[in-house]
Formats: sequence, C-alpha cells, structure tokens
Amino acid sequence: MAISTTAAGKPTMPLGEANTYTGGGSLPQETTMNGTLNVESQPSPATAVVFPITLKFEEVVYKVKVQHHQHPCAGGGGGAKEKTILNGVTGMVCPGEMLAMLGPSGSGKTTLLTALGGRLHVKSLSGKVTYNGQPFSAAVRRRTGLSPQDDVLYPHLTVMETLVFTALLRLPGTLSRAERAQQARLVVSELDLDRVANSQVGGARVRGISGGEKRRVSIGQEMLLNPSLLLLDEPTSGLDSTTAQRIVGTLRRLAADGRRAVVVTIHQPSSRLYHMFDKVILLSEGCPIYHGSAADAIAYFAASGFSTPTAVNPAELLLDLANGIAPDSKHGTEFNFGDGGGERREVREQLLSAYDRNIAARLKAELYNTDNKLCSFNREARINGRRTEASIEQWSNTWFEQFYVLLRRSLKERRHEAFNKLRIFQVLSVATLGGLLWWQTPPTHLQDRTALIFFFSVFWGFFPLYNAVFTFPQERPMLRKERASGMYRLSSYFMARTAGDLPMELALPTAFTFIFYWMGGLDPRPPPFLLSLLIVLYSVLVAQSLGLLFGALLMDIKQATTLASVTTLTFLMAGGYYVQHIPGFILWLKYLSYSFYCYKLLLGIQFQPHDTYECGQGKRCPVVDFPAIRAVGLGRMWVDVGVMGLMLVGYRLTAYWALRRQ
Repeated sequence: MAISTTAAGKPTMPLGEANTYTGGGSLPQETTMNGTLNVESQPSPATAVVFPITLKFEEVVYKVKVQHHQHPCAGGGGGAKEKTILNGVTGMVCPGEMLAMLGPSGSGKTTLLTALGGRLHVKSLSGKVTYNGQPFSAAVRRRTGLSPQDDVLYPHLTVMETLVFTALLRLPGTLSRAERAQQARLVVSELDLDRVANSQVGGARVRGISGGEKRRVSIGQEMLLNPSLLLLDEPTSGLDSTTAQRIVGTLRRLAADGRRAVVVTIHQPSSRLYHMFDKVILLSEGCPIYHGSAADAIAYFAASGFSTPTAVNPAELLLDLANGIAPDSKHGTEFNFGDGGGERREVREQLLSAYDRNIAARLKAELYNTDNKLCSFNREARINGRRTEASIEQWSNTWFEQFYVLLRRSLKERRHEAFNKLRIFQVLSVATLGGLLWWQTPPTHLQDRTALIFFFSVFWGFFPLYNAVFTFPQERPMLRKERASGMYRLSSYFMARTAGDLPMELALPTAFTFIFYWMGGLDPRPPPFLLSLLIVLYSVLVAQSLGLLFGALLMDIKQATTLASVTTLTFLMAGGYYVQHIPGFILWLKYLSYSFYCYKLLLGIQFQPHDTYECGQGKRCPVVDFPAIRAVGLGRMWVDVGVMGLMLVGYRLTAYWALRRQ
C-alpha cells in the first residue's frame, strides 16, 4: 500500500502496516480513552513484514450429534444421531487471493470458516487443514483474523475506544501505545466510521450505532491485527450496497498486495461484489459442487448442462443451483423450480457427479503440487516466515500490559452498570427506610439492635452475590471470542476483572453504611464505626466471590441464580437466628455461611462479653446469654476473620479454575 501524507507533508502509516514494526519514531503523546487522540505528530513510516500463509484443506468432514425425538406412540423413545454438516470439502487459498464461500442458509459456510480458523471442536472434525504445510498452532492463530457473523461488542464503549483497546491488546508490544492507537484511527477512517467514532456502540438496552456500523467495527477489530490470513463471516450483512462494496473493496486491496489471503462467506452478493472474488467455493447441504475461479463458474456450469440463455448475476445462478433449481432454457430467464423435492435432488446429484469428474481430481493434484503457479508469492518471504514462525511468542504483550489495558476497559464499561440510577436508588432507599425503622434504637432494646445488625449482615451478604452471578455468563460470548483469538491470558483477564470491580462494588455499601449505621443509633465512636464498615466491605468481597464462582461453574444465568437462591436460603435457616436449637447432624451448615461470620463479627464490635442488659424486674444479665447472641457467640473474632479470608481466596481460585475448564 502506498504511504499517504498529511497536509503538512508528514507521512502517515498505511492501514494494516503494524504486524511487525521495524522503523523508528514515536508519538510524543499517548491517546486518551474518551474517544479522542492527542497526537501531535505521526510516526515515521514503518515497514511491515507479513509472512504469507497458504491455506489448504482436504476432505474436511464435520459431524454433530443431534437429539432425535420420536413420536410418543412410536415407542422406543428418542435417541441421538449424527448429522453431517460438512462432507468432504477440499480447497486451497493462496496469498494474494480472495476466496468466497457461497451457498444457501444451512449449507455449512460458517462451519467451514470456523474450522479453517481453528475454532471447532477437533474431535468432531476430520480431514486435513494445513497452514504452509503445518497444522494450526499459536503462531498461526496470532497471524489469523476471524470476524464472526454476530457482532460481540461492549455496548458502553465508543467506536474509537473499542478499536483502541483492541489495538492495545492485539498489536505487538514493540509498538508504543500511541502507535497502536494510531492504527485504530486509521482503521476508523478506512471503514468510514469517523462520523460515529465518539458514539457508543450500543446494545439491546443501550442506544448506539446502527447494525451496519457495528459490522464494520467488528471487521475493523480483525483488520487491526494486519493478519496473514483474514476470515470473515458475512462481512456485508446489514450493509447497503455502497458500503458493502467499499468493505469488499478494502478486503480486495488487502489481498491484492500478494501477502495476505482473505476468505469470506457471503449469502447473496451483487454482481459487482461477485466479480471482486478470485475464487469461489459453492456448497450445497455441506457438499462442494464447485471450487475454482469466480470468472469461470458460469462457463463450468454451462458445460455441465446448466446454461442460462440470458445474462444473470452469477451469484444468483450459483445459489439457485445449490438449492437444486436449474435454469429452464425453454422459458427464457425463468427457472424451473419443479413440483417437489425429487427434481431438486436430481439436480444436486448431477452437480455432485460433475464435481467429482471435473474438479475433485484436479483440486487434489493442486494441493499436492507444492510448486504450483497459483501460489507464486514472494519465495523469500515464505522462507523467512517459516524461519521466524517458531520464534513468534504466544502473546503480543506482557501480562502486566494486558492487565493494565483490561483494567481500564473494565472500569469504563462496568461503571455504567455499577452506578446506574436504578441500582443507586435501590441501595439508598433501602438504607433510608431501614434507618427510619430502626431510628436511634436505644441500647436497652437489645432485640432490635441485634435484628438491625442481622439485617445489615444479610443484606450485604446476599445483594452482591446476586449481582456477581451475572458477570461471567453475560461476558461469555466476549470472553470466548477474545480468548479464541489469543488477545490475552485468562489470568490477566480474571485479575483485571476482579480489581476493576473493587471501587465500584464497594462504593454503594460504603454509602449504605454511612446512612444506616448512624440512623440506626449504633455505637457512634469512630473505631466501632470503621471496624463495622471494614467487616461489611469484607463480607461484600466474599459474597461477590461466591457469586463469581456460581456464574463461572454454570455459565447460565438462570441456573446460577437458582443455585444462589438455594444457597442463601440454606445459610439463612442454618445461621442460628431463625432456629436457635438446630439438630446436631445439620449444625455444621452454619459454619459454611459467610453471613454467619459477618453477623458474629458485627455483634463482637458492638457488644463486649462483660456487657449486661436488663432481663426483667431490674435484673441484669450478661449479653452473651441473650438468645440471638448466644446462638453465635462473641469470642474468637480473629478466627472468624481468617475463615472469611479462606472463603474469599478459595471461591475466587475455584472460579478461575472453572473459567479455565470452560
């Protein structure tokens, strides 16, 4: 690509030239994460090295087991049977080529693209897929960009923030943060997203950019990587014809330099888009019926007996044939749709037979011919690529760099959820109502004071639990997408997610404590207040850890919420407040409840063992004999703190293990 210049004559880095940075120069200022770039000068022109990849796939078969339900009256019940999604698909794409996969819905296009990107379950996949003659590896994954059909984006980040964070995570650490952010700006301009660069992406409940603009943002995330192999699933979905042509034209230019291979699935392209493709694979119910030059497809099918007397969009003809609909030469431009499935099956059988006779053998010969002319890219670059592939590190950046970027992204995205108006109103209204109910409770009303402390411990023992349950199930699509592309280590994500929640998850309980504690008339001295606040925040962290564990174990919001409900009810009933004479064989349950330890610690702060209360007719009794206090006791407070600490660490470590298992 040519290097453009600004009005001042300063060179700008062309799109996609950040795979390997070998030039000098740096930006004097870094970017800000509010969608603007504080850049005073452009980096010096960089020479990018993109090692070409030749992708070959032979006899790819993919089968899944589906549940087969029989009619109740048929007997025998239901069972599992195998369904073939891909059936013997063979092909090749070389650097400098753009391959399009065509076919009707359900023909296996997305499955094949996912298999080529190394994202399918290998136990269900058979056949041979190689990248420069080697199997899929971490080095290949670093050089492969895959954009799925569904746009998985954070709704509260702006377009610029989304691409900047992606650039900071995926581009190599040899580039400065400002240089990586500049690449994001170039992608924004290339994809014509300048108008919405500072707009929120949006989602189901958040108003944001249009669906077509989201599609371009998703494509831009993969273009940032400057990949040797770029795989895109329906890149023109939701776009108007002009924007679709621009996107495909950009992909065409990326492939045209001879160093990159581009593979796209596309449902029904216009004739203008179709003629931009170098090769086409046509699938029908998982079986290939054509593989070859896009320009030669019409002639091939005409030679196979499926000619059309008038000029048509080649893509329309190919899709009709894949559906078993043959052109009817007797009726001019009309197609013979037939009266049933028999004629369509006959057309498909003819096409499969023609593929076996005319294409299959030739295609296999090309695959085995390592010196074929179709892959006449720079031989020196290919050799250098093989030499350096083994030296490519698995991760683009260090653990601390990933943690820093993920922490900043988490804080920007999560602040909208943690501090939404409804949640703030919920917490403050409960604190105010509770403070009014227990308004300045006298020390002599021991039952009311212990009930106040119990409510304190229970509310902030279970409220964070239910909020944390949603965390990992909601982020599962994003986590799968980014982890599959090798953006970061799971440990850096988990630690950033944990650290990013601390200021947001602890702010509301702090405000709650300030309101509820003083209105309730608890010990006004600073030490008891500060200790009570610390214990409440401690309990919040433990409760959040258990919620994260439930979410990571089940990865389903409904199931995790059900498990959390059962757990909280068990902790409440076995805690010793509602039932004070618990049978011995079930007494151990209360020692599993962190709210039990929180309640006990809060009581220990407000009462001392030598304190007394009026127990009737002027008689004074020790507070340790009061039923609500006797059920939990007041001693061994440091042991209780240690047990809660073990719960905090244990829950989070188990949650991390559960995420790795997922």
